[in-house]
Amino acid sequence: MSEATDRPADDDAWAKACAEDLEAEKARRRAEYGPPTGSAAEELRKLVDAVADKVASLRSPLFGAAAQGAVQQVIKQAKAAVEPVIERNPDVFDHIAAAGGELLAAYRSAVEGQERRWTQGAADPGGASKKAGDPTDPRDDDSGPGEHIDLD
Repeated sequence: MSEATDRPADDDAWAKACAEDLEAEKARRRAEYGPPTGSAAEELRKLVDAVADKVASLRSPLFGAAAQGAVQQVIKQAKAAVEPVIERNPDVFDHIAAAGGELLAAYRSAVEGQERRWTQGAADPGGASKKAGDPTDPRDDDSGPGEHIDLD
């Protein structure tokens, strides 16, 4: 008999080892990258707080005491409006963030496609693309302000 068959089998050994490895990897990532980001609702709350703190810290002689008081009032109203929405619908912000990511990916795709067409040359109405040295190509127009320099 082998040594593996002599010992009683621990059914949860694999699960325990996986859980330990997962916790070790989470700890390593926290040490390397910092704490993970929260939900979109938590991030929005942090953003509102950060903006409020930054605006509150701006003390400019251009703003009078009345203007600073008005700014503080607007900040309080914005927080009062945002907090109930975040509390009632935290998942909505996750969906909005995901939709924003999808819109950004679609925009990037469209821009990359357009850039590809620009760099390959524009097609004329007949369907043939203009070739380098074509006298009708506006990119070859030498009417610019530069002058010819003879390097001989």
